[in-house]
Amino acid sequence: MADTTKVTDKVERKKLKRAARKKAAPKAKRTTPRGSQKRKVKKMVRGQSKR
Repeated sequence: MADTTKVTDKVERKKLKRAARKKAAPKAKRTTPRGSQKRKVKKMVRGQSKR
């Protein structure tokens, strides 16, 4: 994405970012499902807090 840190005007910055996003190559499809690396929470006895 284009570096827009120097642009102070919010609207102008948004325009630049949108243009850069349109120009960028599309992202590749995911190989692993989303959240697969997340730690799984075991089900506990009813009435216990889970985390």
